[in-house]
Amino acid sequence: MLSTAEEDPEVGGTERRVGNRGDETTPDVRWTSWLIPVVVVANVVIFISVMYVNDCPHKSDRCLAKFLGRFSFESFKKNPLLGPSSSTLEKMGALAWGKIVNKRQGWRLLTCMWLHAGVIHLLTNMFCVAFIGFRLEQQFGFVRVGTIYLVSGFCGSILSCLFLQNAISVGASSALFGLLGAMLSELLINWTTYDNKGVALIMLLVIVGVNLGLGTLPPVDNFAHIGGFLGGFLLGFLLLIHPQFEWEENRVSLMPGSIVKPKYNTCQFVLCIAASIVFVVGFVTGLVLLFRGDNLNRYCKWCHKLSYSVKSQQS
Repeated sequence: MLSTAEEDPEVGGTERRVGNRGDETTPDVRWTSWLIPVVVVANVVIFISVMYVNDCPHKSDRCLAKFLGRFSFESFKKNPLLGPSSSTLEKMGALAWGKIVNKRQGWRLLTCMWLHAGVIHLLTNMFCVAFIGFRLEQQFGFVRVGTIYLVSGFCGSILSCLFLQNAISVGASSALFGLLGAMLSELLINWTTYDNKGVALIMLLVIVGVNLGLGTLPPVDNFAHIGGFLGGFLLGFLLLIHPQFEWEENRVSLMPGSIVKPKYNTCQFVLCIAASIVFVVGFVTGLVLLFRGDNLNRYCKWCHKLSYSVKSQQS
């Protein structure tokens, strides 16, 4: 996560410089990160539970790592990611358009982001979630980061269902891309608080672009990535906004005759309002289209090229 803070070795924390009047500084609050570790542990526990339910030796004699007993993996032919079968994932709550629309199992829009197709899939996602999530939670707290994680994951599930209706999908990547989107919008809405912001913006865009590009390869559900990214990007404008430095400076100095600056500038207000409107409209429209059974491929003939379509996909 980008930061304008400077380390203070005497107090073991960080401070954010807000002005040059004397030696005044405003402490930049640093939260203790506990939610992201809980998310990582929960995903691992759930994966172990799924492997217990899968019980490969009871159903097949071509399992991998048979010494693990009922926790052994399906064959490479069935699952090259070292994990359970597609039928087990579907049973445990994978994203499946038919079950969501026809059987009204809307809870799958949330449960799918806690399931993973295999050990490789799990480790990759959890490493990225921890790497990005720790810093975000330390800077903005568990409420805001947790909200972005869950809601952006939900958004990714909605978009995935609107385009991929003949496949099941699992994985936390939609929520992970939501965190990436929030990092980008946080940089944009707090643009004046950063040094080297141009370089930071280019780096973020390259990281996002490369990951979305890799999402076109099999067997990745790139629509979940795109939906999660867009959801997190819009939520970042609403939840990760910083007050202006001048406002914090006035609040600290309290000098007689100081000109009171607004807490947020006009650009920040405009971005917040615009993001709120777009998010609400997009979210509601997506849900209506989903439960109406629409397939957006009918309206976008080239969109299928954005994601590889297979029977079982990871996100």
